Amino acid sequence: MSYYTDKYTGYIEQLEHVSWYENGEVRILDRRIYPIRIEYVSCKRHEEVAQALTNMVTQGGGPSLTVGMGMCLAANEARNLPDDEYLSYMEKAGYTLSHARPTTVFRMVRFVAGLMDCIKQMVAEGRSPDERIEGIKQYSINITKKGKETALKMGQYVADKIPHNGTIMTQCYAGSMIAGVLLACRERGNEVKVICPETRPYLQGARLTASVIKEMGFDVTVISDNMPAYVMGEKHVDLFTSAADVITMDGHMINKVGTFQIALAAQYWGIPYVVTGIPVRDRPTLESVVIEERNEIEVLSHLGTKVTLDGVKAFYPAFDITPPKLCQGVATDKGFYPTYDLWKYYEDNKDLEGKII
Repeated sequence: MSYYTDKYTGYIEQLEHVSWYENGEVRILDRRIYPIRIEYVSCKRHEEVAQALTNMVTQGGGPSLTVGMGMCLAANEARNLPDDEYLSYMEKAGYTLSHARPTTVFRMVRFVAGLMDCIKQMVAEGRSPDERIEGIKQYSINITKKGKETALKMGQYVADKIPHNGTIMTQCYAGSMIAGVLLACRERGNEVKVICPETRPYLQGARLTASVIKEMGFDVTVISDNMPAYVMGEKHVDLFTSAADVITMDGHMINKVGTFQIALAAQYWGIPYVVTGIPVRDRPTLESVVIEERNEIEVLSHLGTKVTLDGVKAFYPAFDITPPKLCQGVATDKGFYPTYDLWKYYEDNKDLEGKII
């Protein structure tokens, strides 16, 4: 029985098709090869889940749920430990899982902290090992659902800026974010067209984003990563939009590498660039962000096949940095905020403690 089914956003957005814990095993849809093949990576230790995260088996919004399912696995591993040792084991597992990728550590750490509060409460209540596992699973599912609901709110503010039957360009795989934009457009009878750069070297744009958009019934076109500047003018793109892995309080957008150059092209053509997300209060400036650099072999090969001569070098920063002057603003769950005034998000919503999606 599915815990979450959204017939409007396609196969890979259904939670059991992201990652799922059951019977001492976590199954993670391998987004590195979808939709070429539908395969799952099986993990029987939480360390294997962390390695899968490092290896980019899941991307977009998948890591949060996957960390939660990894914690279910850790709870199963520790089921026979005394309570004090159990909690210590879970803390260590949470650290391992939350630190699998450096740029988004802050988000995963915050997710694990909330989950640990839930775990401590269950231990204090004397819950059984199986009840603890189910509690961890349900907490993770609920947080993921809330993230999807938030994405729908953000989508409304992006949809406000798209002309009727307009054309937008996006970047990489933003999961619920792009789905939220498109659902908001559909509610308004705005059948937009979407252009997706392929997003080398993992082709998230071509394989994931384009698949979700196609399954949602929208017109979608894939282009290679060296085409955006020309295509923006040739196809009369109205808006460039993306999510961001980190939005600093001084207005820098850290997103999949390639975003910066598309934002530059958008500025040339006079096309607004709008980001969906929430500014991160504990990332006040660019200096507080670590840009992940991945193994060069991922650039030297294509879908598992080496494409260069031996001795050729490569460089692979997983993210780049778009400065605030290239972005019109951020569509949050509470409204639209200009990039030079992101502190106002927290001034307007004083009850928030740095909400992370």
